[in-house]
Order: sequence, then structure tokens, then C-alpha cells
Amino acid sequence: MTQSASSSLPAPAGGAVRLSIRNMVCPRCLRVVQRELEKAGLVVDGVALGAANVRMADGGAVREDVVRSALQAYGFALVEDPRDQLVEQVKAVVVELIHYTPTELQPFHTYSHFISERVGRAYAYLSHQFSVREGLTLEKYIIRQKVERAKELLSYQDAKVAEVAARLGYSSAAHLTNQFRQVTGMSPSAFQALGPGSAGRLGLETLS
Repeated sequence: MTQSASSSLPAPAGGAVRLSIRNMVCPRCLRVVQRELEKAGLVVDGVALGAANVRMADGGAVREDVVRSALQAYGFALVEDPRDQLVEQVKAVVVELIHYTPTELQPFHTYSHFISERVGRAYAYLSHQFSVREGLTLEKYIIRQKVERAKELLSYQDAKVAEVAARLGYSSAAHLTNQFRQVTGMSPSAFQALGPGSAGRLGLETLS
């Protein structure tokens, strides 16, 4: 069984189907989803952020009511509308990029091209669908994810704002500070002064 923080999975094979799953935002989510689907009697061929390839061991059809029941107890949800599935795919790519991709591999200045290439649709179309379905522009969603990642890095008390800005691809500490203040109402330095374990960080699933 393949388990990866990457938002991409190979195409389902051997009678498997692809499930689109909301609120899968971390490596722990992958383990929980895999466990619960297997407990429900499904064979999990692969799982990644926002998706899982599953099949029935007896070759029968995968029952959506069984999947929903397996997921809902842990705050996950099966996404059935193709437009919502597309949005969840975009979210998974953004989360993977900002939270789980090494700095040296991040395409800081070509997010739009990278997202378009990974999802296989024009960025303008993805951006429009994202805004319509989420009530938030894709650009603002990316900023919110970057600010949340900045919070995580700043929780290490020896981290410098300039170092965090560089790690996240900002042109300067001032640029990060401006976006950080727009999202949180405080500066990165003020957030860091709150100390470890502050209530300032949000769950990634709440950022839409």
C-alpha cells in the first residue's frame, strides 16, 4: 500500500476507485484514513493528501455509505461533486507545496504553473472554480497557508523573521510581515513573543 504526503496518486487499477477526501492535510491524516478504510473492509491501494485508491477485496462495488461512515468519525468527508473534487485537489497540491516540500524544491515564483501542471487544468479555470466554491480566491488561500507555515517556523524561538521569509520565498522580511499582519492582525515578531504553545496556530483544514 502506497502512502505519501504527495498529493498525486497513480491512476486506480485492478477494479479500484479514486476517493476524493476533504480535510486530509497532514501525514497523520493519511494513517488515520488508511486505518479506518481498512477497518471498514476496504483494500487501500494508495493514499495521499486528499485522495485514496480503494477497492473491495471480493471485487464488488465500493459502497459510498460505507466510506462516509468510516471517515466522518474523524472529521473527514467524502467529496462527490466533480467541481468540489477539483478544488480539493488544488488544496492538496498547495498544502503539499508549502508544508511538506523542501525549500530548495519549492517553485516560489511559479506556483500557478506548478498547480496547473499538477492538476492538469488551466490556472485561470482552477482559480475561478476555487473562488466560486470556496468564497475565497486561490491567491488568498495560498497566502493563508504560507502564513500558517510561517507561524509554525516562528514557534521555534530562535527563528529569525528574515530567515522564515527567505525559507517561504518572500522577497523580504517586510513582505512577509505585511501579509502576516493582514491575515493575523499582528506582526511575526509579536506572534513569536507569545511563546511556544500559543493559541495562534490554526488547523490546516480550517483555512478555506
